[in-house]
Formats: sequence, structure tokens, C-alpha cells
Amino acid sequence: MCVMSTSAASFEHPLVAAAREVGGVLDEVAGSDPMWLSTADKQALLVEVTTSMNKLAGLRARTLASAGDVAAETGSRDPAAWLAVETRTSRREAAQAERLGAALDRWTEVAEGLGDGAVTFEQAEVLVRALDALPESLDPALVAKAEQYLVAQAAEFGPPELRRLGRRALEVIAPDIADAEEEAALRAEERRARRVTRLTFRPRGDGTTDVHARVPEHVASRLRAYLDAMTSPRRAASGGLSPLGDVDRLPLPRRRGEAFCSMLEQLPADRLPVHGGSATSVMVMIDHAALRSGLGLAETSTGEVITASEARRLACTAGIIPVVMGGKGEILDLGRARRLFSPAQRKALAVRDRRCRAEGCDIPAAWCEAHHDRRPWIRGGRTDLSDGLMLCSFHHRRAHDSHYQRSRLPNGDVRYTWRT
Repeated sequence: MCVMSTSAASFEHPLVAAAREVGGVLDEVAGSDPMWLSTADKQALLVEVTTSMNKLAGLRARTLASAGDVAAETGSRDPAAWLAVETRTSRREAAQAERLGAALDRWTEVAEGLGDGAVTFEQAEVLVRALDALPESLDPALVAKAEQYLVAQAAEFGPPELRRLGRRALEVIAPDIADAEEEAALRAEERRARRVTRLTFRPRGDGTTDVHARVPEHVASRLRAYLDAMTSPRRAASGGLSPLGDVDRLPLPRRRGEAFCSMLEQLPADRLPVHGGSATSVMVMIDHAALRSGLGLAETSTGEVITASEARRLACTAGIIPVVMGGKGEILDLGRARRLFSPAQRKALAVRDRRCRAEGCDIPAAWCEAHHDRRPWIRGGRTDLSDGLMLCSFHHRRAHDSHYQRSRLPNGDVRYTWRT
């Protein structure tokens, strides 16, 4: 009896023993530096490590899905929560793995592929989503055929391609019903997309606001296309030091953010919905002295405080109405009928200038803003072609920045230099 008890106490499940052995082997080579491997050895190591990581991730996912007893015994909300505390890792990532582990019980071909290294963890997630999206009324034999087909494709294609193949799987396994089923699925997807469409604003208290949107995919694709079109022709300007540096070298999210701001500023106010009896617009209220000097503060009709130089720049933009205030708060000027260049004038300026006229800048005129150059509008300048100049949004800001001085070059370009 004593011998049996000792044997039972020393028994370790093969899965636990295997995991422990993997850790022990890695401990033995922990001090080895892969830098000194040959190119061929680095290639082999990367492939082997990735394959092993996927196998381990699959085992972890399946174990999490079966670990409800662990959560119950430890009083945790779920196995993912317990594991996150125990290993100081992300509960969200563990919960995602737990969901995949549960799905692998339904999709045994995917589970086998993940277990033997034929399918990666990321591929498995894509395959499971595609298989779960198949019509519930589909014949079980066709469902099995779809799983076999998609698992086979995992040997050739990565997750993005598998995602597309998964959406079109019915065309391969059941072409006679594919169109009707796809139409029904797309209609349901469109309805879901509209139900969850949201847009929220969260001021951060540091002069910025987080804008979070969930919109239908085709809307997001259109917005992405617009923003990428606005950022793709941008080039660096060589005249002086730039706070933005080389625009092309900025991270893509930053470039899209700049393009989004520029796109909103260029929306034609006369095409926006009527609100409160007038076209939707934003007014900027500024003291007359601050407007002329470019120094000081201004307030928008939506409650934000901005610098006077930014207010001067916005005065050149459609949809922004400058309200010039006197010393006692009386309104001296509420916009001006000819404040903005007409569409015909903008076309003429674009034909004449072809690009941003700041020295060294080659952003096309189509993405530029019309600027009152020689005599600013705030000083009574006239809105005509002889006083107009095409500037990109970056150099338009520089034109209204009192830290820079401007000079005209023989070819008509404008050079901006930092005031010393």
C-alpha cells in the first residue's frame, strides 16, 4: 500500500511533463546568443521556434477552455482571469485564447492542424471565424468539406489570404447555393454594422480629443482612401527647419490624422445641413488687436480657446467665420462677403501655381489652400488673384505663425525663416 501511494503521488501527466521539459531545455540554452548563429541556423531556429510556439499556444488554448474547474476552485471569474494573475499576463489575450480553445472542440481538423504545426495560432483564429460564419442550415457534409478545404489552404496562405478564402468558401464547396447564401450573409452583416455604428468624443484635457468610431467597413474604406489620397503626394519642404520634419517619414497614423484635420477644414459650409436657420459653421471670436498682431487668444463658438495665429489661419478657411471684437466687446466685423476665394478663383490659382508655393514644397495645388499673401484679409486685403497664393496646410500654418518671417524669391516662391 505504501509503495502504491508513493507511485501515485509521483505521477505527472504527460502534458505537464512535456511542458516542463520544454522549459527545462530552454533553461539550458538561456545564455546562448543567437547573434553568433550562421544565416542557415538562424533561419532554421526561427522556423522551429515559431512552430513550437504555435503548438504550445494551441495546447494552452484547449487547456484554458477546459479549465472551468480551476476558476471555480480559486474563486476566479474565469480561467483567463486566474491565468492573468498567476502569470502576470494579459487577461484579454488569455480570454481570446480560451474562446479559440472552445471553438477547437467543434472544429477538430483545425485543432489537429494546430497541434501538429500545420496551422499557426493566428491562422486557426481566422479559420474558426470563417467556419463559424457558415450558414446554420448548411448540410453537415458540406460543413466538413469546408473545414477540410480551408485547413488545406493554410499550408499555402497566411491569415489575410485565408480570411478572404474563408468568405468565399461556399463558392468552392457548394457553388450552386453560394450566391444566395452570400447575399443573405452580407445583408445580415450590413444590418449588424448599422446597429453597432458609433462615434464618440473623449477630451483628454491636454488640447486633444480621442475620436473613436465604429462604422461599416465600406465607409471606413472610403475614409481611408480619401485620407491616403491626401497624404500620398506630400513631400518635405527644404526651406528652413520644420516642426513636422519630413512629412513622408512621419508614421502613417500621424499622416492620416493631419489629413483628417485638413479634410474637415476644407468641407464647404454651404453644402452642410442648415442648423439654427443658417448653414452649419463655426465662428471664431477674437479681439481686433490680437487679430492684427497674431498674438494672444481667440475663442470658438464651440467653446475652445485657440491662439490668435491659428484664428488668423482659420479665417482663410471655408466654414470658419471670424467675429472681430472691439475693446468693449462690441462686434466690429462679422465675416466679409468676399473673404473667401471663389471656386473659379481657386481653379485659376491652381492653374497658375500648380503646387504649394513655399520654397522646396511640391504638394499639388489640389491639396492646397488659398492664402491672402501680400496684404492679409484682416488688414483689408482684397480677395483677388493678384493677392492669392496656394499653400499646403503645413505652410499655411507657417504663414500665420509670428515666429517666422517671409521673403519672396525671384521665381515667386515664398521662403520662411525662423525669426532670431
